Amino acid sequence: MRIAMIGTGYVGLVSGVCFSDFGHDVICVDKNPDKIDMLNKGEVPIYEPGLKQLMAKNVEAGRLSFTLDLPEAMEGADAIFIAVGTPTRRGDGHADLTYVYAAAKEIAANIKDYTVVVTKSTVPVGTNREVERIIRETNPDADFDVASNPEFLREGAAIDDFMRPDRVIVGVQNDRAAQVMSDVYRPLFLRDFPIVTTDLESAEMIKYAANAFLATKITFINEIAALCERVGADVKQVSKGIGLDNRIGNKFLHAGPGYGGSCFPKDTKALARIGQDHACPMEITETVITVNEAIKRRMIDKLNDLCDGSFNGKNVTVLGVTFKPNTDDMRDAPSLTIVPALVGGGARVKVVDPQGKHEGEALLPGVEWIEDVYEAATGADLLVILTEWNEFRALDLTRIAKGMSQPRLADLRNIYSAKDAKDAGFEQYSAVGR
Repeated sequence: MRIAMIGTGYVGLVSGVCFSDFGHDVICVDKNPDKIDMLNKGEVPIYEPGLKQLMAKNVEAGRLSFTLDLPEAMEGADAIFIAVGTPTRRGDGHADLTYVYAAAKEIAANIKDYTVVVTKSTVPVGTNREVERIIRETNPDADFDVASNPEFLREGAAIDDFMRPDRVIVGVQNDRAAQVMSDVYRPLFLRDFPIVTTDLESAEMIKYAANAFLATKITFINEIAALCERVGADVKQVSKGIGLDNRIGNKFLHAGPGYGGSCFPKDTKALARIGQDHACPMEITETVITVNEAIKRRMIDKLNDLCDGSFNGKNVTVLGVTFKPNTDDMRDAPSLTIVPALVGGGARVKVVDPQGKHEGEALLPGVEWIEDVYEAATGADLLVILTEWNEFRALDLTRIAKGMSQPRLADLRNIYSAKDAKDAGFEQYSAVGR
């Protein structure tokens, strides 16, 4: 198969690289010349474990290339994937579809032979119908079908998710498009991974429903964690106890400072807005959004209590600012709420993150970036674990505590225990839900 991938962001680049590893010929297109130049030099603009090596392998094999030229990429393409950004639109919570519709117009102007136009971006229900309308209006003679193929990639594990997915969702309108999509995903079909074929609207809804449900699970356990703190229960034991029920499952039941990232915040907001527009309020999702913001503020209160009621003049070391480990993504990370509160309250903040500095320098002004945890913690009045990178899971707590001015630990990811902290010499320890 010959595939054109429009957009070399997180979804587009990972998908394009993985499709080429299936054996397809893939051309990735982007309007940003700096990004295309970087990719043509073998450099990857995002951090995703294993992506750079897999990209190099397929470029060398001649199956993967990058260009600014959309007509060139579309030449002879069996499928054209739209994988551009759909950020939250300012003011109303809707997904901003500007880039999706612009891509549809450009595709329409360059269609020559039959092709399937596939929306990979996360889009509200009805978007694929609008993409079809735009293409037909722009080029009435175009021979094409549209398909919806939402992504379910976890940052930090995206390649494995693509190659060994829980399921692949394909929304189509006819057998002709279904056959093309079957050929695109043939390597997965042959290995018996579930390929679920639906109508367009159901495929669009599946993506939002899945992310809203996972966000709800996270927010539920965070609310339970707050209650555990009040009644003396341990949320880790509670999570284990309920997670062993197969109807519930143990994933996404880890208490912390709230969800963030590129998907959950914008997708829950978009789903809530879709519900409002159709006079069918998504009340659970709306509550999840509200509670998640409150959880971040509750973390700030927790840190403030450890600092004797004031951040002013305190030296605070923060470990981890990306929204999760194994990514450099800072989008809607809890750190973007918590760290500015520390700085705004007068604290001197040092940050350690294996990959967060690239984006974080612009997003977190007023902090000092340090590479070594022990150096950063020296002289600190408070140590905060905000992202559970593996590098932070086996620290020498005794060494850290001895070097701090006031050995106090806020473990917002529940990596350690109160006993660990006490035995290491920490005078105060605070976790989430314990």
